Amino acid sequence: MAAFWEQFFGQIKQTGWIEFIAVIAGIVSVWCSRRESIWLYPIGLINTTFYVYISIKGSLPGEASVNLYYTIMSIYGWILWSKKDTSKQLVLHITGSTKAEWKKQLLFFSAIYVVLLFALRFLKTNFAPDAIPWADAFASASAYTGMWLMARKKTESWIWWIITNIASIPLFYIKGYAFTSVYYMILLGMAIAGFIEWKKREKLTHAG
Repeated sequence: MAAFWEQFFGQIKQTGWIEFIAVIAGIVSVWCSRRESIWLYPIGLINTTFYVYISIKGSLPGEASVNLYYTIMSIYGWILWSKKDTSKQLVLHITGSTKAEWKKQLLFFSAIYVVLLFALRFLKTNFAPDAIPWADAFASASAYTGMWLMARKKTESWIWWIITNIASIPLFYIKGYAFTSVYYMILLGMAIAGFIEWKKREKLTHAG
């Protein structure tokens, strides 16, 4: 643990403004999503575009693809969260997943994982020798799933975010991004809090 904090504070001094802004924007966007605020999308776009650059630079092509996907899904989610009915009420509400939807999520995750794993193995051999295919693919596939469900306001999106954050903490640390690793520790705590908050809101939706 002492070695971790020594590396962390050492890298803090070397952290560029792009990573600082990306981290701050990411924390704010997750806080907004927990509060069910649509601001999570415009703020999140700052985070995702900056992390595309950071991930490519750090030989994490899977994470780069995730953040590119985040950018596209942020626009999609922004549109869905903004939709209103004829009485000017928001159409989309927080709901839980059915068993059938859970099966779709697991199939989606598995398919993305397999595709990314093969793609990352190819990249490791030919272009990115420092890549860690299985770990990068796992963190990325869970993030793909979480973002898809977040756009649809599914409570289970937070479970996938928890998985993503747990996987990303050691992944970025190994790559030398201790500051980003601590960022994912913060996001892990926020994801747990987000799940609890959305569970409460889900019950209120059913009660209403």
